[in-house]
Amino acid sequence: MGVEQPFTTEATSYKHLIATTKPWSYYIEPLYMPPVCDQLHSLHLKLVQQPGRLITSSTSGYDGSMMNGLQSVQEWEIFFHFPHGSTLGLFNAIQNIGSLATYPIAPYFADGLGRRSTIFIGAVIMVCATVLQAAAQSFGMFIAARFLIGFGLAFSFAAAPLLISEIAYPTQRAQLTSVYNTLWAFGSIIAAWTTFGTFRIPNNWSWRIPSALQGLPSVIQVLLIWFIPESPRYLINMGKEDRALHILAYYHANGNQNDPLVRYEFEEIKAAIAFDKEVAENVGWLSLFKTPGNRRRMRIIIALAFFSQWSGNGLVSYYLNKVLNDIGITSSDTQLLINGILTIFNFVIAIIAGFMVERIGRRPLFMTSIVGMLVFWTMQSVCFAVYIQDNTKTAAAHSFIAMIFLFSAFYDIAFTPLIVSYTVEILPYPLRAKGFTIFNFSISLSLIFNQYINPIALGKLGWKYYMVYVAWDVFEVIYCYLFIVETKGLSLEETAVLFDGKDTVAMLSEKAAAEAGILPSGNNINLGASERGSSNEKIEI
Repeated sequence: MGVEQPFTTEATSYKHLIATTKPWSYYIEPLYMPPVCDQLHSLHLKLVQQPGRLITSSTSGYDGSMMNGLQSVQEWEIFFHFPHGSTLGLFNAIQNIGSLATYPIAPYFADGLGRRSTIFIGAVIMVCATVLQAAAQSFGMFIAARFLIGFGLAFSFAAAPLLISEIAYPTQRAQLTSVYNTLWAFGSIIAAWTTFGTFRIPNNWSWRIPSALQGLPSVIQVLLIWFIPESPRYLINMGKEDRALHILAYYHANGNQNDPLVRYEFEEIKAAIAFDKEVAENVGWLSLFKTPGNRRRMRIIIALAFFSQWSGNGLVSYYLNKVLNDIGITSSDTQLLINGILTIFNFVIAIIAGFMVERIGRRPLFMTSIVGMLVFWTMQSVCFAVYIQDNTKTAAAHSFIAMIFLFSAFYDIAFTPLIVSYTVEILPYPLRAKGFTIFNFSISLSLIFNQYINPIALGKLGWKYYMVYVAWDVFEVIYCYLFIVETKGLSLEETAVLFDGKDTVAMLSEKAAAEAGILPSGNNINLGASERGSSNEKIEI
């Protein structure tokens, strides 16, 4: 089987319509010094809309790090009678079991009620669930609360990345959606250092405080979500084309509805949605597997979902204290400190990689990440085996910790920033919510296996369990080399060419250009300040 080759073509590119001077931190950089209203607009984007959209992933990251940290908190261990084996696995896995209950219905909310409303519903459920978790008086109450957290989180997960990718400026889409998933690491930082700060409290508040703070990102979303615009693609699909055009103009051209880029995007979205409706009038779940192009998409999406959790990272993400106990590091203070430093390290690497996505490309980042993980997981396994066989070799234990950091660094290069953005951008609009649900469903399945099986297998097999992941990582390298395709520099609609053929995208691009009244990219277009951002029309969003 041959390697999937990237595709690029100037004939379908919209790059000649983009003002290349816009920095990532602004959705729109006027071609003149912005007046007070534009400065307030930029402040609104940074302080209100960005947290409201991007923070969903932090809740999940907080949960993993919190559960890691709580296992080193003596008061939590005592209160829940020192959970271990399958009981400890259930503590971790129950959140993803809750998510599994939501995923079959979440896309209908995202496509029917809209991206914003779905995020709001999920955030409200999570706020209520974290209150219940913090007030838990028994094992059953804590488990029920974590189930509800997963149930609500799935609603937000189903909609937030779609909203980000569908409203982002074309050249900033990859960075924004990459930063979205990177904020998983930000949530883990907050949880790690919260548990480090509270584990010395000599009562149940040592674990109730971290449990309560898990709801903070959801509280922020409940307060800010209605200041965020709805997805233009959702609005066009619902027949609200004027509203969609207003939003595209406001965020992509400083309010100028006649801007060539805005008109092109608007017409391309309309053409893509109309085409997909003609091809599949009833876009059901089977549509994800009916055509060769969609099967290629699902082959990549499902594989990446499992790879993101089955590369060995699950041991460190949820059972770091057990791993550290095995190499002789038993102090709760030291364990929590290592956990806290590791979360900051992961966040820094992932943020840097997230901003390099559009410059380097997806495929090089994935291949670098996977090969690096294989190398350092193998070295980690060797160090672990050496120490287990002779626990006087403390150098092996110290090297093992170094290998954890290096393995995590290579994981963060691609799998932290890219798996969500890559999944969203290769799915066409009618299938985006359902396809992304399949992705999240696959992640939850892999996590449930990891969280439930890992503590049991690690206890039974010891260092030999590490070799299972070595073999799996070899398989990942081969699979990604064969099937990962490059999407660098393409719009959400243009990525269809990678899976559905050149003719489909050529048709969409030509129709969009014709309807927008612009020249193809082969012609030179000089967009001056008068043509971009010159409209003073007031648009309510």
